[in-house]
Amino acid sequence: MLPPESLSNWQIVWMFVLDTLTLFFLFVGLLGLIVPIFPGLTVMWFGALIYALIQSFAQHMTFWDWTLFAIITLLMIAGNIVDNVIIARKMRDKFVPWSSILLAFAASLTASLFLTPIVGLASAPLALFGLEYRRLRDKTAAIESTKAYMVGWGWSFAARFGIGILILGSWMLWAWV
Repeated sequence: MLPPESLSNWQIVWMFVLDTLTLFFLFVGLLGLIVPIFPGLTVMWFGALIYALIQSFAQHMTFWDWTLFAIITLLMIAGNIVDNVIIARKMRDKFVPWSSILLAFAASLTASLFLTPIVGLASAPLALFGLEYRRLRDKTAAIESTKAYMVGWGWSFAARFGIGILILGSWMLWAWV
């Protein structure tokens, strides 16, 4: 970060606009983590990437800035992997077959794309319940499978949100310190 006295008024305004837009991307990504199929961590990373490219073009990136961007990148990758592992592990603990997991995910993705993210959020457990009821012919077992999905989604959200907070904090450290 350059000292304010070495910058023109236009440079200060441009930095404010860039910081504000990047922070907007970070908050959209963080809030988007509520929806399981929304790539919130990737949106946050994309905002940080654009910020890094613009700062690099302006020759304002230091070794520590690149280090923090690398940390943000690693957090995004880890968060996207952990998300899938937690949900799948919880569901596989209840012996939910991969076909049901993938079809429920596809139902959620389709509903989110063609309807709304809220409908997509509700469609995954409903689709999973329907698939498991059809497979098992047992309402209680289908509810248990669906409950495993919901518990996995809850833990996955907690992990992704925590990682999102770390990404936000890393960017704030990079941009404002």
